[in-house]
Amino acid sequence: MVMHGIRPVIVVGTDGSPGSLEALRWALRQAQATGAEVRVLLAWEVATSLGNLSEMDDVDWADIARTAVEEAAAAEPDFSVPISTEVVNGRPSNVLVEASKDADLLVVGCRGHGRVLEMMLGSVSDHCTHHAYCPVVVVRSPAPGAQKLAVK
Repeated sequence: MVMHGIRPVIVVGTDGSPGSLEALRWALRQAQATGAEVRVLLAWEVATSLGNLSEMDDVDWADIARTAVEEAAAAEPDFSVPISTEVVNGRPSNVLVEASKDADLLVVGCRGHGRVLEMMLGSVSDHCTHHAYCPVVVVRSPAPGAQKLAVK
């Protein structure tokens, strides 16, 4: 890893989804192995095409980010890496690319919506792999019902 500061910095995007939790777990393990710090970003944006979504005003985005970190950390009880969280109002793909300027590694999850839905919605992971300023790791979620391999 190229070090921008004293420690390498791993930026990981989360939104609380299963795919982003897998990405966060991966980032924590990588940080533990490399001595990096983890910067967790939750970026959100309400599409103006959806109209007035007043219920979005009541969403506690910081709590969603904290819960994601707690869930991911619970799966890795022996880790000890510095973690910071930040909530940013903005298009997630753009926020993550901007954050990659100060990162040594960007980690994102992949929901795997399929080609048609991704063309309509766009893919954060696809955008990041094409525009990030640092290496990008895309962590795919296991298929529903798939068993994880235990490596000992």
